[in-house]
Amino acid sequence: MDNFMCVIIRIIPVLLFPKFIMAAHLLPAVSFCLLILASQSFARLTGQGDVNAAQRKVYIAYLGGLRSENALSVKSLHKRILSKVIGRYGASERLIHSYTKSFNAFAAMLSDSEAKMLSDLDEVVSVFQNKQNQHHTTRSWNFLGFPLTAPRAALESDVIVGMLDTGIWPESKSFDDAGFGPPPSKWKGTCRSNDNFTCNNKIIGARYYHLEGNISEGNIASPRDTEGHGTHTSSTAAGHVLPNTSLSGLAEGTLRGGVPSARLAVYKVCWDNEGCWDADLLAAFDDAIADGVDIISISIGSSFPSDYFSDPIAIGSFHAVKNGILVSSSAGNSGPDDSTVANFAPWLLTVAASTIDRKFVAQVKLGNGQSYQGMAINLDGNNNVQYPLVYGGNVSNETAGIDGSISRFCIDGTLDGELSKGKVILCDSLSDGSGPQHAGAVGAVMETSDANDFAFGFKLPASVLGTDDSAEVLEYANKTSQPTASVSKSEGVLDGAAPYVVSFSSRGPNPITPNVLKPDLAAPGVDILAAWSPISTEFSGSLNIISGTSMACPHASGSAAYVKSFNPTWSPAAIKSALITTADIMSPTKNIQAEFAYGSGQVNPIAAVKPGLVYDAGRLIM
Repeated sequence: MDNFMCVIIRIIPVLLFPKFIMAAHLLPAVSFCLLILASQSFARLTGQGDVNAAQRKVYIAYLGGLRSENALSVKSLHKRILSKVIGRYGASERLIHSYTKSFNAFAAMLSDSEAKMLSDLDEVVSVFQNKQNQHHTTRSWNFLGFPLTAPRAALESDVIVGMLDTGIWPESKSFDDAGFGPPPSKWKGTCRSNDNFTCNNKIIGARYYHLEGNISEGNIASPRDTEGHGTHTSSTAAGHVLPNTSLSGLAEGTLRGGVPSARLAVYKVCWDNEGCWDADLLAAFDDAIADGVDIISISIGSSFPSDYFSDPIAIGSFHAVKNGILVSSSAGNSGPDDSTVANFAPWLLTVAASTIDRKFVAQVKLGNGQSYQGMAINLDGNNNVQYPLVYGGNVSNETAGIDGSISRFCIDGTLDGELSKGKVILCDSLSDGSGPQHAGAVGAVMETSDANDFAFGFKLPASVLGTDDSAEVLEYANKTSQPTASVSKSEGVLDGAAPYVVSFSSRGPNPITPNVLKPDLAAPGVDILAAWSPISTEFSGSLNIISGTSMACPHASGSAAYVKSFNPTWSPAAIKSALITTADIMSPTKNIQAEFAYGSGQVNPIAAVKPGLVYDAGRLIM
């Protein structure tokens, strides 16, 4: 195309001035032709000719292991590789981040075609677009047969647990450093402290990452947790011992982590309303490995399976394991369908969520005296006061063009405020309760056709009933002239069927490597009380009860740290082997997918300290 354009330009003077065909007459055209060629060459060199800058996206190029410990030389290498695709003049501007401490990779702004060209280079292992991941949202340790009186190793205070999550709320009592000495000498990390955040001898390190774009409103540029998830997982893994703790009387007992004397290193990679980006995850792994953590706990994962060379958690954890660090990860919350498991790389410890012998229920009492027990976490109830009961399909927000076929689901904005105010609303689906709450309702009764084996927290008195019970409540509402109902405050009741894998916990088999069993084991992940960020928009308080494989993962992380404290020379493979081979066998009759639901069984930290035999892993050199 370049030569064709020059030919057209060169013949223009000949066509216009046939009598004056002289070399001098062609000089302007030749000069103009050279100018075009030069400008196009410059566009290639600077990467400006192929696509508008707004169309470029962040891609990550993974190059394998480090060949140099000099960060500057590694970054120079990244620029040289990048310049092969976009030109030497644009490499510095397009390079967003170089991973130089624990593995060899970089993130850069590229077009799709440039990313394809980069992936074709011999020195590049893989290239993948920076995608968004999500985190997998007291009594539990005792239920595992791991009481507060369990033997403790003197080296527990030398174990460092690295938490990749939403940050931490350092003022929580769970992270008090009373009685702690200085950090272990092996610690090489740092605390990105400012007026908003400080570390102590419990939280010995804290960093935050946001490589692409600006931090959104409501978030804080510090390791401080504004969402709550990271504070919850950190206190579950290694929180301080807090006796006589409860959430408004629920889950009363001693709150503690698995290794209360261990240290915490916090890596904030997830942001409220933003999720957790690949580039940030890799940066945290890069730092955590170099900082000297012993265990990495990551309750994060993608909703879609990726091959190992395009998965930042698989890549980061691979290099962590190579450096002697066990990585504990959540299995995901996409169950109970088959092959939904996340974080399935063979070197990861992948953790499913199981129940404990306590569940939270809320009673629905009708005006005719009939009562129904549903699942919910209500901190308040209707105090046995009967309120008018209405069906969501009969209180439609008609001014907004909503009819009963939509309002029956009680979605926010679909209910008429005048017709809903001061009433208990019966809904045909499960929601967060914001629809009835914003419409002025005093309570909600929701229906679910799912297993209903864990409780949601609500901001108004609510209860979740199964299909049959909900149908009976609706029949009462339709056949009674003035139906009424009352929803109670939640209470904890015994669940004698526990432990079993909860319905939301993702199942195997492994979608990429089917002959590698995933998940590896199960741990408590249902209705777990732990510390919380008091400025969270989800729930305002210093404690919260939530469920997810995110909650199961730190139970396994704390168990791994406990084993490490007694066996400090064990490799990640040895610790993983000990946890798997000593897990308590779970019932296949309660879990129809059996090993694809719970792996080897329920984690047993005390048994894993002395398993009798461990299976280590070596390196295959090819």
